[in-house]
Amino acid sequence: MPFRFVHTADLHLDSPLRSLALRNPELASLVRSATRNALVRIVDLCIAENVDALLIAGDLYDGSQTSMNTALFLAGELRRLDEAGIRTFIIRGNHDAQSQVTRELTLPPSVHVFSGRSRTVLAKTLENGRTVHIHGVSFADTHAPESLLPHFHAPVADGINIGMLHTSLSGSAAHDPYAPCSIADLQRHGFDYWALGHVHQRQVHSEKPSIVMPGMPQGRDINEMGMKGVTIVTIDDHGQVVLEERATSTAAFERLSVDVTGAADWRDMLDAVSREIARLRKRLPADNLILRLTLTGRTPLAWRLRRDADLLETEMANIAAGLGGCWIEKVEVQCRAAGDAGHPSADPVVELAALVDDVLSSFGFRAEVKGVAEELLQQLPPELRQVLAVDEEALESLALNAGLAGSADVLAHLHGRTVAEAID
Repeated sequence: MPFRFVHTADLHLDSPLRSLALRNPELASLVRSATRNALVRIVDLCIAENVDALLIAGDLYDGSQTSMNTALFLAGELRRLDEAGIRTFIIRGNHDAQSQVTRELTLPPSVHVFSGRSRTVLAKTLENGRTVHIHGVSFADTHAPESLLPHFHAPVADGINIGMLHTSLSGSAAHDPYAPCSIADLQRHGFDYWALGHVHQRQVHSEKPSIVMPGMPQGRDINEMGMKGVTIVTIDDHGQVVLEERATSTAAFERLSVDVTGAADWRDMLDAVSREIARLRKRLPADNLILRLTLTGRTPLAWRLRRDADLLETEMANIAAGLGGCWIEKVEVQCRAAGDAGHPSADPVVELAALVDDVLSSFGFRAEVKGVAEELLQQLPPELRQVLAVDEEALESLALNAGLAGSADVLAHLHGRTVAEAID
């Protein structure tokens, strides 16, 4: 029989969702429980596929925890694997290194948690006599600015060797550098499979040897879009590796842009949006679909959509709820007013809008707003700076878009319409 295992990482169990909780506590609770549900599905998959092992390449937790509830839940799931005769191999990532309960909890005997010192564990002996060995090194601290690869032992001669490493590799725009190393470095080490963790998007970096970042099994916010999953790995007597990707998400985040150009009244706009949401909901198999909706295009409703944002969000939420398992995380309006910009308007707000456009497109405004953004950015934690502005171009775009959105909202409230007219 071959050696088969499930490779996962970055579960971030019970990850806090502060911003989402402020907007919609019910949705925040759903997403928080989704990380647990993903682990349940992973364990169910291991048992159904009768694999030999589950490999978790770091970040089971999401940092420092004072409650044992999350750890007790984890222990219960790992006990299910133990009872099914499936071994579990775990390395600690940067988030796990912050958690005290990780070290205090007693886990089933079939669970091996690698320490900060390299160790090699015999996982199985195949029918032809070849042995399978798993190598792993955990984070001893929350930071690992240097490569951990020199800590690994050499591959066991004539065996099949699997390495577990939590690393940012050579760098990722959305992640701080941790235990950096290159793909070439991993290839030269001589292992047959590298089970990586840390970067939340799945990617197969190499096929010979197999170097796999499985991505996270459950997204937690709009920046972690799409269906997430794990990798099932089969290694035969000759060391040939076969990979399968399996979905584990119970909730999927997605962005949806709807062009409402030509929508002359509120009902036309609702019908256009409803059709697009229904089409996307039908295409995605997740138990719950969580949308960030953006309305675009030129429409006479542009003013109303911005001014009556609370009414708009309620309408969108009702449409989503009617489809079952569908939620609106946020509604963004990027519509412009319909009409010919080449002719003067009798509406003073339209004239003011034209003047504002001139100001926003000026070099002086862009330079000033960028300076304000830079000052505000320095007051944020490093991890948020990395998300909001990975480079100078991203910072400029962030500042300009904030200016455009803010001016459009102000102008919308100046427009002389009533809420009653908006829902005609």
